Amino acid sequence: MKIAFLGLGIMGRAMAENLLAAGHELVVWNRTPERCEPLVEKGATRVATPAAAVEATDLCIAMLADPEAACDVVFAEDGVLETMAPGKSYIDMSTVDSQTAEVIAYEIETAGGRFLEAPVSGSKKPAEDGTLVILAAGDKSLYAEALPLFEILGKKHLYLGAVGKAAAMKLLVNMTMGGMMTLLCEALALGKRCELSAEDILEVFSAGAIANPMFAMKGPQIAANQHSTNFPLKHMQKDMRLAIALGDEMHQPLQSVATANELFKRAVAEDCGELDFSAVARTIGA
Repeated sequence: MKIAFLGLGIMGRAMAENLLAAGHELVVWNRTPERCEPLVEKGATRVATPAAAVEATDLCIAMLADPEAACDVVFAEDGVLETMAPGKSYIDMSTVDSQTAEVIAYEIETAGGRFLEAPVSGSKKPAEDGTLVILAAGDKSLYAEALPLFEILGKKHLYLGAVGKAAAMKLLVNMTMGGMMTLLCEALALGKRCELSAEDILEVFSAGAIANPMFAMKGPQIAANQHSTNFPLKHMQKDMRLAIALGDEMHQPLQSVATANELFKRAVAEDCGELDFSAVARTIGA
């Protein structure tokens, strides 16, 4: 299948490489053109604009940083809408809010195309390994056609209904993960003051009811103060901000999430935004 892929950051590049490795023909675009080169060297074709990517294919996948980037790629000059037409489909795998997904869906469908939102749960390593969890909503026929691609990119995929449901589900995942991270960091910081080793704390955590893959993976990184980026802290803060806005819209108090978000905001202000989201530990003192 010939596919366009827009956005080659930490996640997008790994996902695009997996599609190439599976034998799909790929057209790629990125705001910073140099990021296309590793894919071009593996056989992809680079185009100059999102409009050109849509024009060259019937199926376009986007993996972009935030709602602003997602909207810009669709609505700006030389954007997706300029060449969207009947017979073409657009899958947005970016993490955005429900309203953004709904606006993009409306315009894509008004132009005659089909739309599916499909944000993912997972970071750099799952993207590289093809073990993401894919949360889809929107055009069900497009979901059915995309399943072979989702099998390449992920270990699990779910169809959640109308556009906006997948965006909401992804925010639930990330707000929980952000809250868990701050709790882990606070526990390690308190343990340090009690002269307990991080290794012993993590061993105890791994043996009981609170054992989970994130603690096992991130705990040693926090203890070593090594935060190589798998999921940028600034993106986690963005997702927590979007979750809080969703809580406001739904009249649901989110006190714990709001408190955790303040710690992530402080970490961004302290120049940790480009580091992994585990670097919130530096703000907490772990």
